[in-house]
Amino acid sequence: MYDPKFLPICKEDLEELGWDYVDVVLVSADAYVDHPSFGHAVIGRLLEHEGLRVAILPQPNWRDDLRDFKKLGKPRMFFAISSGMDSMVNHYTAAKRLRHDDAFTAGNKAGFRPDYATYTYAKILKKLYPDVPLVIGGLESSLRRVTHYDYWSDALKPSILADTQADLLIYGMGERPMKELVRLLKKGVPFRNLNSIQQTAYLAPKGNVPANKNWVDMVLASHEECVADKRTQLNNYRKVDIESNKMFPHRILQDVGSQTVVINPPYPPMEYGELDESFEYPYARAPHPRYKKRGAVPAFDMIKFSINTHRGCFGGCSFCAINAHQGKFIASRSRESILREVEIVTQMEGFGGTITDLGGPSANMYNMRGRDRSRCEKCARPSCVFPKICDNMDTRHAELLNLYREVRNHPKVKHLFIGSGVRYDLILQDVADPELRRDHEEYARELIEFHVSGRLKVAPEHTSDAVLNLMRKPSFTLFHKFKEFFDKECERIGKKQKIIPYFISSHPGCTEADMAELALETKQLGFQLEQVQDFTPTPMTIATEMFYAEMLPDGSPLYVAKTAEQKESQKQFFFWYIPENRPKLRAVLERLKMGKVGRLLLSRSAQAEGREFFPSKERDANSDFREREMQKRGERIAAMTPKKEKNRWSDEEREKRREERAAKEERMRKAKDPAFNHGPKRREKKFKKPDFGKK
Repeated sequence: MYDPKFLPICKEDLEELGWDYVDVVLVSADAYVDHPSFGHAVIGRLLEHEGLRVAILPQPNWRDDLRDFKKLGKPRMFFAISSGMDSMVNHYTAAKRLRHDDAFTAGNKAGFRPDYATYTYAKILKKLYPDVPLVIGGLESSLRRVTHYDYWSDALKPSILADTQADLLIYGMGERPMKELVRLLKKGVPFRNLNSIQQTAYLAPKGNVPANKNWVDMVLASHEECVADKRTQLNNYRKVDIESNKMFPHRILQDVGSQTVVINPPYPPMEYGELDESFEYPYARAPHPRYKKRGAVPAFDMIKFSINTHRGCFGGCSFCAINAHQGKFIASRSRESILREVEIVTQMEGFGGTITDLGGPSANMYNMRGRDRSRCEKCARPSCVFPKICDNMDTRHAELLNLYREVRNHPKVKHLFIGSGVRYDLILQDVADPELRRDHEEYARELIEFHVSGRLKVAPEHTSDAVLNLMRKPSFTLFHKFKEFFDKECERIGKKQKIIPYFISSHPGCTEADMAELALETKQLGFQLEQVQDFTPTPMTIATEMFYAEMLPDGSPLYVAKTAEQKESQKQFFFWYIPENRPKLRAVLERLKMGKVGRLLLSRSAQAEGREFFPSKERDANSDFREREMQKRGERIAAMTPKKEKNRWSDEEREKRREERAAKEERMRKAKDPAFNHGPKRREKKFKKPDFGKK
């Protein structure tokens, strides 16, 4: 039965609505959750707001007779495909092991989306409906818009447009290009002529690319040239990386076979409040009722009572694709829009008074921007905070802090926690302005006192400065400084709270020696690491291209842990405290001749005694090693305190206790055996028939 809170998802829904056609069918590899954190819901509500008839086709079955792809009929305008999250990251671990769960599927069950979901759905739709235009978008498409390294097949792949032959690709956050697409289609412009929409890409015949006087073209090396030479591919990506971080980038052209991929420049950054509309459509804020029997959608449960304040991140980490997808310029919602959503969340079923997050890709970048916009327009830096924070960046937290206070003072809000990662380098930057310094300290203190749920997430990523430079992250000494500040504040307010640091192993340039130093340094800080990740090469990041090419952007050779054994050898240093890992770690440290770092495998008492980490060396130098060790053990036993010596049983006492225990067991056995039970029998109660009297 059709639920009016949701968009239609089947033929029966269309019949109840009285629709004999739909304008757009959105195909999603995620379960249908009508919430602003899910892309298919946002685009679906946007199209509905534009007056179109739109239906959702969530997780269609691609392995049967393809009836799911036919049930909504042929759309009047176009099909649109999104894989939701990246289907390969969803399916496989960094070690390429198959995952057995899917947080974006009801019941957390795997198997409801194909590998390379966008490719698979596009191939089916092009076969079934060759005359219907096909638009692809979302994360999987956005990050594969040029030639890219695919970790899962260990090969360079061309633009996803070349493989899917889609009519249009919308990259990044797609609200504005989708609105323009609908506007032009309503105006009667044929789909084949939609080649001037910003933030879209399309295929053109090689040598016949439509001219556009408004944009300057940048031509990349062809896909075939990239496949032939790793250095060419790395240089290609460097150019794309620079363009991704400009406010007004070039149009990008790349030949693939007999076609040319044309990538139009993105829209300029959104102004304050321009993002509000996407969060204020009439969402049901729940998974579709069809999933009730299959179970909850874990990804929704995680964000159910959280609120997004902004998009974008100017951190520019080399392993992160946010710059390429959301952009480095911050797009912030208005204060009023956020407070309206707070009111909606507090009225949701199951709300117990706790808002689990109020943030974005980085929690404390809300409404931050360059003071002088003209400088930002000329800038192409991938990061505004590395190698040092840009002097043009306004890093005041006052506006965000006031928002925190307003939300936590809401009568229905008991707790407001910040679940997004916090950039502590923004808080601890060395500034001469005393007012700015007070602003940063005030934010840090209120964050620690009111908005930590007991565990604060931060991401130092590594301890080695050489690796951190490749990651575009600040020195680990800054983390030491932040931890010291955090511990003092927790002591001041009387709360036992912890920092949960996030680290990455096997990043390009990271060696086993770097990981050994990381393990020792984090152990000395008192951490047993939980939030860790083996580096996963994902498309459209400079770290992935370094992984593929095994060289730095300047062409210098670079060590990369590529094999499963090399990656596992690095990852195991995170878990030095697990006894089963110690023999392997000992072997690695002996091979690396890192005796000092080997202290992480010794107990505190062993370190206090000054014991050697490499007993094998001592054993090789002296054949009576075992005899001397046994002698030391005997001396330790002889030196035991009188209390401990008193508790040691003699052979006679041990035998006496054994006999007493055997006798007790025999008595219990006889007590249960009827043959030995001669006690008085319990009188049986006879059932007396009730007398109801005579009539």
